[in-house]
This record gives sequence, C-alpha cells and structure tokens, in this order.
Amino acid sequence: MLTFINRQFSGGDHPCHVEIDKTGKWLFTSNYSSGTLTVLPVNDDGSLAPATTRIQHTGSGKNLLRQKGPHTHGAIISGDNRHLFVTDLGIDKLMLYDFDAATGKLIPADPSFALSEPGSGPRLFTFHPTNKYAYVIEELSGTVVVFKYQDGKLEKKQRISTLPAGDTSFAGSADIHVSPDGKFLYASNRGDVNTIAIYRVQKKNGKLTLVGHQSTLGKTPRNFSIDPSGKFLLCENQNSDEIVIFNRDTITGLLSDSGKRVAVGKPVCIKWVSVE
Repeated sequence: MLTFINRQFSGGDHPCHVEIDKTGKWLFTSNYSSGTLTVLPVNDDGSLAPATTRIQHTGSGKNLLRQKGPHTHGAIISGDNRHLFVTDLGIDKLMLYDFDAATGKLIPADPSFALSEPGSGPRLFTFHPTNKYAYVIEELSGTVVVFKYQDGKLEKKQRISTLPAGDTSFAGSADIHVSPDGKFLYASNRGDVNTIAIYRVQKKNGKLTLVGHQSTLGKTPRNFSIDPSGKFLLCENQNSDEIVIFNRDTITGLLSDSGKRVAVGKPVCIKWVSVE
C-alpha cells in the first residue's frame, strides 16, 4: 500500500519522466511541454524539497508539428552516478550533463550533446547492463541508435529501424529496455503498428540484429517492463486499458502470450518495488 507524503512543483509543464540518482537523495524531472529539466532534493523521510536546479532547453527541430520547441522527455543517470543523459524530442539532441551528487548540481558536459538525425525525435535512453553500450529510441523516425559508452562519452555505432524492412507505417516508437542478461533489446511501437521490436545484442560491440516483432495485443504500448527474473515482459497498452503479460524466451528473446492480463485505466508506466 502507498501512503501520501507530499508533493512539489515539477519546475515545468507536463512532467513525463522521473529518475532518482544512485544515492537516493536527488530526483530528476523531465518536463515535456516546457522543455525543462529540474533537480529536486529527496529528504530522509522520502519527501521532496523544492527544486534546486532548473535548466531550460532551447531550439527547435525539422518536424513543424512536433518540434516547434524543446520537449525534454527523459533523464537517465549513469551507473557511476556522475553523468546525466537527457533526451529532448523537440530539438533532436541527447543532452549531456556532469552531475555532482554532493550538491545536486548539473553542468553541461564536454561535448554538451549528441545530435540525432533531423526530425528523428529522441525519446528515451537506456544503458546496457555492462555499461559498455547505450541506446536511444527515436519516436518520430522509428529508429534505435547504438552508442559505445565510456566515462561519460558516447560514440555512435549504429542506427536501426524498429519496423520490418519496407514497412512505411508511422512507428511512434516509445519505450526501450535491455534484458537483464544483456542479450536482447526490446523497443515498443505505438502509431499504426502496436508492436515490440526484438533485437539480439552483439556481445563484442553492442550492435543490434533484428530478431522479430511481437504484437502487443492492444493499443498504444507507451511503456513496458521486463520483470527482475527476465522471464516475463509486461506491456502497458495505454489506449486499450490493459497490461498484457508475455512470457520471454531467454534463449531466443522471443515473446509469447501468457494469457494473463491486468485491467487498469490508461496504463503508462510500471515499476518494480522490493519490499523488505
């Protein structure tokens, strides 16, 4: 059961993603419509203090309907807690910041961003379990970008579609996760297709090879989550009001319908909690 503690202003309009640093003392909020990133202190009792840092992104992108201004979409902290990677769908940039866990301060890294293809709309970012590779899913172009990662630095290695060869549907790509064993990567497509793309991760370089696609058996898979055991993938189908539970083959990476469902209105995110 959850007990309400407090609330704080997110520092912008339409917060769509939150991340907590490795010390548990700082929370990063991505505000989509205002294109802002904020840092809020986490008190010892779990409550939030007012934001101590607010960063305003600037710029625009090629897509006049979706990229008239910045749209901060997600902030992910590195494994060593020293670097923050922030996807901005509106300006086609992955913004890079150095983070000081003692003060909660963010300063632009050098370089301060990784540029995406014009009109691609980077949405979310994730690390490989080894921390040697990182991945960005691009919503507007329906693509995944592969980076080699080391000490806060990114080196682009591959860009691959989330759709089958020759498919010109609008993917509306949304979420991205690597399996706990690091062998497979999954990416969801909303738009017209409602699928999860399945890739095998090459151990030697982190590059991706498409394995196949799984229908989400619902509409608008905004988010999905692999359980800690790696045996199940739970897909949140936002516009069909249902979480679909898939079995995950740990050898092939393929998904199959478990037949189990969780009925819930407009599911958009799921998190696993360890209760002691």
